[in-house]
Amino acid sequence: MTSLPPQPLSPLDGRYRSAVGELGEHLSEAGLNRARVHVEVEWLIAQTDRGFFGSAPLSEHQKASLRQVVADFGQPDIDELATLEATTRHDVKAVEYYVRRRLSDLGLDAIAELTHFACTSEDINNLSYAVTVRDAVQQVWLPKYRAVIATLQALAIEHRDAAMLSRTHGQPATPSTMGKELAVFVHRLGRIAAQVEATEYLGKFSGATGTFSAHVVAAPDVSWPTVSQEFVESLGLTWNPLTTQIESHDWQAELYGRVSHANRVLHNLATDIWTYISLGYFRQIPAAGATGSSTMPHKVNPIRFENAEANLELSSAVLDSLAATLVTSRLQRDLTDSSAQRNIGVGFGHSMLALDNIQRGLGEIDLDRALLLADLDGNWEVLGEAIQTVIRAEVVAGRSTIADPYALLKELTRGKRVGAADLAEFVSSLEIGDEAKARLLALTPASYVGIADELVDRLP
Repeated sequence: MTSLPPQPLSPLDGRYRSAVGELGEHLSEAGLNRARVHVEVEWLIAQTDRGFFGSAPLSEHQKASLRQVVADFGQPDIDELATLEATTRHDVKAVEYYVRRRLSDLGLDAIAELTHFACTSEDINNLSYAVTVRDAVQQVWLPKYRAVIATLQALAIEHRDAAMLSRTHGQPATPSTMGKELAVFVHRLGRIAAQVEATEYLGKFSGATGTFSAHVVAAPDVSWPTVSQEFVESLGLTWNPLTTQIESHDWQAELYGRVSHANRVLHNLATDIWTYISLGYFRQIPAAGATGSSTMPHKVNPIRFENAEANLELSSAVLDSLAATLVTSRLQRDLTDSSAQRNIGVGFGHSMLALDNIQRGLGEIDLDRALLLADLDGNWEVLGEAIQTVIRAEVVAGRSTIADPYALLKELTRGKRVGAADLAEFVSSLEIGDEAKARLLALTPASYVGIADELVDRLP
């Protein structure tokens, strides 16, 4: 058997690349390296702006030329860094040498020794990860997540008055509307979106053990905590003043926990939609030329939601592991976070893939309102709750002396199918006020939905 040419090991980089590729702009090794170059360049500019060690501020043209190195970062730069790392066997040192080369290209050799000045590798790495994760979440993941919420909200509004039989414990129960049930997910997912949007992306920039030791020896009169805070905040991050060699990663644990929570709510949505499809409430719209089963030609399988379930589970498994692992570092530093953080893109990638499938799946279903009404009409016994509740109110008001209304309705309805005529006869025989009796006689399973329609208006 001949060997295959090199192939992507992860389906995210193979079969599903079109759905998740945008994340690679940020959460790939190349995206991380570009961010590292960005941090190194900005640190050079920050130092020269302050005239450290007799350096002169760079001209606006020189600053623009340095920043253009980041803007133009592409395949040749990726390849150059790979070659450098093959020699250094250290990824951040390779970035330092790469930046020094660019300084030489721009005639800025005089400030070469300010490259990576007083930095431990983690000073560069933690800021780079914060920048790449922030941009991936805000520019890629959140917009996709918000799009799913918007689609759900549109469906909730469209189906706000579509009465349907509820199923608590899988059994016929007090009716609701499909719109209200979808609105519940919109509300849940929206809360989490707000929490994700409020994430603080922390950064440290304080040397080998977080003490500014090398900084103070080199320049005792500089207020290094102030410089550090200003630099971290210039990158759009929140300064963490107290750390070991590494930034403590608590913000990452918080973020990944929130995204994992979102995954699980989406998983609940996927299983509910799958069940509604199984019940026939939603019809799937067949795609031209698509095959549902290799042997049963009639089938249109709910593959979008099944695919989403699997990928949401994988995403949460990775993100939960990262959240648990990253908050621990032995004493002042160990390298467990180094390998772990390289899988951030995997966690977000599987979530993105699930979002893509859910979005597409929601666009391929159609509500069968006639079936919903037929299902309701076959389950008049669900009005037992309404009848016994009205009797209770009538007893309190002194218009009835019926003892134990709950037991009375339990005897009539539990485990039985009761039709419209049966209930009408039962209600007509009740010792209750005429107005209450008229209300109950007018009630149908399809109209017994409370204010479900109005509740949809509570969505933001």
